[in-house]
Amino acid sequence: MTEDQLLGPRAHGEPCGQAVLKAVAEDFQVDEVLDIPLSGEGEHLWLWVEKRNLNTEEAARRLARAAGVPLRAISYAGQKDRQALTRQWFSLHLPGKADPDLAAAENDSLRLLRQMRHQRKLQRGAHSANGFTLRLTDLQADRQALEARLERIRQQGVPNYYGPQRFGYQGGNLAGAREHAERGELPESRNLRSRLLSAARSYLFNRILAERVAAGSWNRAQVGDLLAFTDSRSHFAAGEAECSDPRLAILDLHPTAALWGQGDSPATGATAMLERQVAEAEPALTAWLAQARLEHERRILRLPIGGLSWHYPEPDILQLEFVLPTGCFATAVVRELVSLAGQTDI
Repeated sequence: MTEDQLLGPRAHGEPCGQAVLKAVAEDFQVDEVLDIPLSGEGEHLWLWVEKRNLNTEEAARRLARAAGVPLRAISYAGQKDRQALTRQWFSLHLPGKADPDLAAAENDSLRLLRQMRHQRKLQRGAHSANGFTLRLTDLQADRQALEARLERIRQQGVPNYYGPQRFGYQGGNLAGAREHAERGELPESRNLRSRLLSAARSYLFNRILAERVAAGSWNRAQVGDLLAFTDSRSHFAAGEAECSDPRLAILDLHPTAALWGQGDSPATGATAMLERQVAEAEPALTAWLAQARLEHERRILRLPIGGLSWHYPEPDILQLEFVLPTGCFATAVVRELVSLAGQTDI
């Protein structure tokens, strides 16, 4: 499947040009933002790890082997891109054990930058945000149009699409989800089950968001919406008064769409009608997600871009720096700026 089939229409117009992303790992840098003070003591060893062209699961396996502990003793907050230079936290459960020698885990693709003890393990989703430094190389774009577009997305944000990475190479995870859904079966492997369920759920969300983008309602509240703050999983219903809440204008409060699970959408009005239409167009996927007993959740439609800045190290290179909430995709920002030359898996 193409990127446009997996995501949806752009909100701010056609790309301003084209560029290359990830020519080298250093062109896509990610730093976890973790606001947890570490105590310096406890049975969990926390590690600040730099990875180059290495996915999170393989890094965890390498740390487990070096420490001589089972893989289940390794925890991390979130998955990070493989084709990138990323820095993230891991924790090792070492009750009654001294700090292990982890030198065997290190090489050109993995470096240990810092380590400290703590009383608790690192939980999934514990980080508050991710900081990005992206370099778009071989840039061919109208500089004036690009500057105007950057200012616009700084003020308005971008549609909060799940990126193509979520769906696997050429949409393979979504294809696998469809196959299992048609059979009414859940994969036995926990990791595979999680990956395929996530792809199905993300695809349905993207379809709802695509309809809102096409209608021009992705970045404004309408009666019947469920509203949520940027960093909150809770939501509340939007009536006439809520649709005029000044926090919508400053990108602190946002309309949401369904992350499908058991039961009907709790939205009302036109929002509920749209979400039902998307669900009815994919009966196998929605029934499968309910079969897996996933709870109905919400995700914000609009992605605010924190601390966005940019400069041109060379005439044909654009460097971007910004911060995104957890679970959001930097590629959603890039696709509102330029198309990526010769790249389909980003």
